[in-house]
Amino acid sequence: MKIVIVGGVAGGATAAARIRRLDENAEIIVFERSGYISYANCGLPYYIGDAITEPEALTLQTPESFFTRFRVTMKVRHEVTALHPDRKTVSAKNLETGEEFEESYDKLILSPGAKPTQPRLPGVGLEKLFTLRTVEDTFRIKEYINTRHPKSAVLAGGGFIGLELAENLRNLGMDVTIVQRPKQLMNPFDPDMASFIHSEMRRHGIRLALGHTVEGFEEKDGGVDVLLKDEAPLHADMVVLAIGVTPDTALAKEAGLELGIKGSIVVNDRMETSVPDIYAAGDAVQVKHYVTGQDALISLAGPANKQGRIIADNICGGDSRYQGSQGSSVIKIFDMTAATTGINETNAKKAGLDTDKVILSPMSHAGYYPGGKVMTMKVVFEKETYRLLGAQIVGYEGVDKRIDVLATAIHAGLKATELKDLDLAYAPPYSSAKDPVNMAGFMIDNISKGTLKQWHLEDADSLPRDGSVTLLDVRTPGEYSRGHIEGFKNIPVDELREHLEEIEKNKPVYVICQSGLRSYIATCILEGSGYEAYNFSGGFRFYDAVNNDRCLIKTASACGMDQ
Repeated sequence: MKIVIVGGVAGGATAAARIRRLDENAEIIVFERSGYISYANCGLPYYIGDAITEPEALTLQTPESFFTRFRVTMKVRHEVTALHPDRKTVSAKNLETGEEFEESYDKLILSPGAKPTQPRLPGVGLEKLFTLRTVEDTFRIKEYINTRHPKSAVLAGGGFIGLELAENLRNLGMDVTIVQRPKQLMNPFDPDMASFIHSEMRRHGIRLALGHTVEGFEEKDGGVDVLLKDEAPLHADMVVLAIGVTPDTALAKEAGLELGIKGSIVVNDRMETSVPDIYAAGDAVQVKHYVTGQDALISLAGPANKQGRIIADNICGGDSRYQGSQGSSVIKIFDMTAATTGINETNAKKAGLDTDKVILSPMSHAGYYPGGKVMTMKVVFEKETYRLLGAQIVGYEGVDKRIDVLATAIHAGLKATELKDLDLAYAPPYSSAKDPVNMAGFMIDNISKGTLKQWHLEDADSLPRDGSVTLLDVRTPGEYSRGHIEGFKNIPVDELREHLEEIEKNKPVYVICQSGLRSYIATCILEGSGYEAYNFSGGFRFYDAVNNDRCLIKTASACGMDQ
């Protein structure tokens, strides 16, 4: 059996190695357009920022080492130019010699990945305008920095690559600005949770120009002007386009394969395309979202590797199935970690789901053990059924651990209320006896039993100030004096029982504290005394962070730049 693979990075390299482990006699040929195989895309920004100093560290295998171990022929600097399903061949070109030839196959695997989205804008193609996808792109940027010593950079795009590159360029001492059309970074996160990411970026000197549309680029004064719609241009010594990726599927389209979202390749759960004996994996394929069941594009290394393995199993006579992508991801943002899994509240509502959520601010480990840090967790679930839909966490230590627990719970089909039952490891340096994941479960269980009734950030402005409801802040007077929501009366929770006569019983009471814990205790006191009480989800800490961020973005829209 002869297998030809187009693309030798995540999905392609994984499929090749797995096929060899299952079939010692198969002939396997991989065509890779770049000069490198099996390289770590996610590590590229860290080489630019000198966190990774050895170029060899970016490549997990070389063509030579891959052949030595797996007897797979890796043809780097070879571009596949056409597919011929009717005669089961591909046309290929040696990019170094110019030689063109055809290669036959019994089975064909497409793993071309995705390419940086290149908008059709004036100035695209300028020398000081870069994209970051391959090892060659990385070396090109690194060489420019080492030889030209740029002092400033504008990054168009605020996704994973944009943020990681911003951090690394900033660590090199450059002035960095991120500009993009949406009014938030990192779209997998809801805008409220993205506020904490914005704050960390600003804290490290990254300027944010959110809600601005890039209209083109011009060389000027030895650098590049980034032209913005209805705003003054942004000037920098270099610009990197990181506005997203597009499935690299021109070959599939020309060969008549069925295509889906943004021209992605449609596959079934065996990763088979619409054409017999052709499989596809990675960023180029359309998948089912594990939570919603809807068609989706999810460009992550984990799914690509799993899909490559599934293809190998099926080619070698097995019956492996891909269950869908959940979108679990994590990113380092200077000192902070941000992670997400499943779907966020915004996309859940777009999908027509009736959602609820809890927001909490637990410590990373036991409060009495030194060094604990607060994290912010948002867990989204479906009303009535309590199906767990997704989670987002922003914090420092322990974020990745909790998101992985929640990702596993979603995959296992646990209800949100069942998070309370998980038996998770505890020792003071690592966690609390009530782990943050358990705490989310306790809160959701209380909601299901009617013990906890909530009000949310989006309700704050619409709460009546005409005396028809009671607005109550149960923090200490000192906390209250440093900032509070207009119209809220201050009665500390520990003094609440002695002041109940000041609160009218025939009016709903909306309660807030710093994190949501004391206000929950206050609602229990009030409910136990005959009141109807609602607890603010997230606490004043959450309210203040999100509103400050919104004010900065609004001000930036007025003056053209977010400081």
